[in-house]
Amino acid sequence: MSRGVSRITLQDVAREAGVSLATADRVLNGRAGVRGITAERVKQAVARLGYRPNLAAARLARGETYRFCFVLPAGANVFMRMLGEQVSNTATWLAANNAYIDTLRVDVFAPETLATALEGLIGHYDGVAVVALDHPRVRAAIDDLAASGIAVVTLVSDVPSSHRLHYVGIDNIAAGRTAATLLGRFARGRRGSIGLIVGTPALRDHAERQFGFTQVMAGEYTALKVLPVRESLDEDERNEAIVSQMLREVPDLIGVYNVGAGNRGIAAAVSAANRAGDLIFIGHDLTDDTRRFLLRGVMDAVINQDAGHQSRSAARVLLAHCAGEPLLNEQERIRIDIFVRDNLP
Repeated sequence: MSRGVSRITLQDVAREAGVSLATADRVLNGRAGVRGITAERVKQAVARLGYRPNLAAARLARGETYRFCFVLPAGANVFMRMLGEQVSNTATWLAANNAYIDTLRVDVFAPETLATALEGLIGHYDGVAVVALDHPRVRAAIDDLAASGIAVVTLVSDVPSSHRLHYVGIDNIAAGRTAATLLGRFARGRRGSIGLIVGTPALRDHAERQFGFTQVMAGEYTALKVLPVRESLDEDERNEAIVSQMLREVPDLIGVYNVGAGNRGIAAAVSAANRAGDLIFIGHDLTDDTRRFLLRGVMDAVINQDAGHQSRSAARVLLAHCAGEPLLNEQERIRIDIFVRDNLP
């Protein structure tokens, strides 16, 4: 029986090439001190045997340890709580790779607070993943982290003009366009007004979703009038008050798109007004709340991003960068999921 590729070891490579284990290790890790003809024999042995190095084991053997910090929003945002739970799960996996995660909760809506927290991480971590506000003070803090040698990954919401290494999240313009297409099709040719709510336009994911939504609505669904955007800071109470006011003051209101969190407040206002049957309500992120609202017919569609995938992807990106290991870019693409009552997982 032939030996499986997964069982090939560096000792096998050394034996095949006729060199010592130390020499094979030097060649595989690109270190100097090996004659060219010998290095070529090792490379040919690797190719013949189909050897694939165990990168995690190599890190452990070298005694390399990395520490990362995930900076997440403070507050009651349900999706961010789910993200925090997934970061804890990721930390368990990462520990087996000799890397460790600390979690820091910060008010990301306050740029000075967030920037100060990021500045305080300099010298303490190898990598940082942050749900970031796109603000000059925050951009400067990210750039300072990068300049100090700390890899920075933006998570969920991007700061593209900063020196961050990578963005882990969905295409938020596409998400907003998707919401508009769904709402326009659900309206079935009706005329009326559409409420638009954002947590804050200072978060780039909210601003991009708003942009994508209004772009499609203005170009393809001209019978639907998008009302001036309202800002909720992702709070349930604010959303309930905003939508209750819309329902009282806008008699032709036929739909609401919530760009951020706080869906519980909107559902409460819609239910209290007995408008669940005819008001189109589209929001983001599949949580216990939004699942229940879909099942009860209060929400019509949820645009989702996988919190577990985002957490693991951010960790993989940071670990690969710090360890100088390859990264499979396709694996790190965060997809947009659309859920209605009939396809809930």
